[in-house]
Parts: sequence; structure tokens; C-alpha cells
Amino acid sequence: MAEQILKVNGVEICAESFGKPTDPAILLIMGAQTSMLWWEEEFCQRIADAGRFVIRFDNRDVGRSTTYEVGRPGYTFEDMADDAIHVLDAYGVQQAHIAGMSMGGMLTQIIALRHPERVRTITLHASSNFAPGLPPIDEKLMEFFSKMGEINWEDEQEALEAAVASWKVLSGSKHPFDEQRVRELAQIDIARSNHYASKFNHAFVTASETYLLRTAEIAVPALVIHGTEDLLIPFAHALHLANTIPGAVLLTLEGTGHELPCGDWDVVIEAILKHTSGRRVRL
Repeated sequence: MAEQILKVNGVEICAESFGKPTDPAILLIMGAQTSMLWWEEEFCQRIADAGRFVIRFDNRDVGRSTTYEVGRPGYTFEDMADDAIHVLDAYGVQQAHIAGMSMGGMLTQIIALRHPERVRTITLHASSNFAPGLPPIDEKLMEFFSKMGEINWEDEQEALEAAVASWKVLSGSKHPFDEQRVRELAQIDIARSNHYASKFNHAFVTASETYLLRTAEIAVPALVIHGTEDLLIPFAHALHLANTIPGAVLLTLEGTGHELPCGDWDVVIEAILKHTSGRRVRL
């Protein structure tokens, strides 16, 4: 189905679906500063072809969804979590499997606690609850991202080169970095964005810490997926999530960074399909 603009929660959210609405729904929530395009179309279609109704969408301040003045996001993480529920409402979905990557995984945890009646399972990919004592971002990445302020993000070519470089530094050693694929996706991403620089507003969004302190209360089946070479959210965060959420299952991606490379799709899709094969209806 083609992209559509949903007017939900007082904003415009761009969303797209794959598969049959009568199949169990999986809502995909991407990470900070990243549009829904990075849940790649082929990845979504493969899950849909296996009998799932897949929905992906642009969070606020990325892609074709509502953007705000840089440095002044007019919303919280709770608002973003509620946006996801309103997307389900727009598609007529009462309960869904929620899968989130990075910040999207944090939003998924909030949704599981804030709207438990709407959630069948959760999948947390390269994510965390950022509990005290967990290791910080790698110094190599800190140095790299400290230079992002020097980029003219209004210049499409400069923004493109910076985006490609960012994905490269986040990648692990297991799979060769596919620069051509990343460049093509980044070009489309920049071209379709309402205001590409607004993506940095995700760094200014705030939330109540209450939800992330309650991760142990999540009462739906959880799948934790994480690469061992993730320098942004180190693997120890995944171990903590898997040990904190009751009954959580951990899928370890050896040699993978903070990414979802094509080389991991087979194992990741298989795990998601297995994880979402049950039914939960208790509204």
C-alpha cells in the first residue's frame, strides 16, 4: 500500500503498510533521527509474505511526518508512544506485535507499559532501558558525532555524505558495509523529508523516567535482538534487558553493529515470525 498521511494525536504521521489487514499486525518503530525507510521495503515485504500485516511509519521530525523548529520539539517520548497507538487506530488494529529499533525500542517499552491492552508481543532491536551502571556510548562514536555540528544539514550533498558516514561508523565487522545501498536509501530519505535537519530534535525530547524504571513489569512476550559490536548501545544493554523483562528471549548477532544489515535478515525475520506466531486477545 502506498504511503499515506494520517492526522493523529494533533499531528500528521506518514505511514505505510504491507500485506493483508486480516493477518496479525506488526508495527515497526524506527530509531532516533531515522525515518521508516530504514525498515527497508524488502524486509517489510518478506515479513508480510509470511503472513503478517506490517505497518511502518515516520516518527515526528523525520520523513514526511510533522516537523518542528530545530532545538524546539513540541512533544515528549510519551507523545511519540501515543502516536504509535493512534497509527494502529487509523489502520483499525486493536492489538499488534510491536517491534522497535534503538529509540524505537525504548518507545516500544513505554507502549508495553502505557498501553498493555494493545500489545501482543514486543521486539527490542539494538535498544535499552538505559539503567544506571550500563556502559556508555563508545568513545570512537562520541568523537565522530561531536563533529556533526559542523555539517550544513540544509545542503543536500553535505547531508548525504554525513548520513552515509554515520551508518558506516555504526556498522559491525561481520557484514561488508554496503555503501551503495545506504547511499541510495539516504538520498531518498533526504529528498522525501519535510525538513531533514529537524531529525536532530530527537536529541532534545524528554520523557518521564517512570516507564523505563518499570521494565521488569512488562507482561508480554519479549524478544531482544542485539549485535555484539554495537558501539552506540553496547551489548551489555541487551543482556540487562533480557535479564530484566520476565521470560525475554535474547537473539545475539555476532559481529553486528548498531544496524539491520541485509546479511542478518534471514535470522532476524525467522526470529520475529516465531516470536509473533502466538495469539493474545485480552482486551
